[in-house]
Amino acid sequence: MINGAHIIIYSKDPEADKLFFKELGFPQVDVGHGWLIFGLPPAEVAVHPADNNNVHEFYLMVDDIEAFVQQMKGKNVPCGGVSDQGWGLLVELSLPGGGKLGVYQPRHARPEQMKVIKG
Repeated sequence: MINGAHIIIYSKDPEADKLFFKELGFPQVDVGHGWLIFGLPPAEVAVHPADNNNVHEFYLMVDDIEAFVQQMKGKNVPCGGVSDQGWGLLVELSLPGGGKLGVYQPRHARPEQMKVIKG
């Protein structure tokens, strides 16, 4: 039975990106040799049509995109402008390691969280 999801962010500066997620308050565990795994809030997955199914995307979701952008500016995290995508308000921020991360305030319906049944 599936009991979770594991997402990997590749980085040119993993120490800086790990510090970024720590500073955002993500709980973490060190599984040895500095390998940190961060806990995430509830998640959902969507399947979209594409010609290249080897590309996947990871977004964080927030309740108030403008407050989030202000919080990031206070931490000197570069953010692009907020764009209205119809399905939500989207901003892209730059991770310290150089990667980009999308964050959005959804307008779409949210599914119930999957129930984990053990045994």
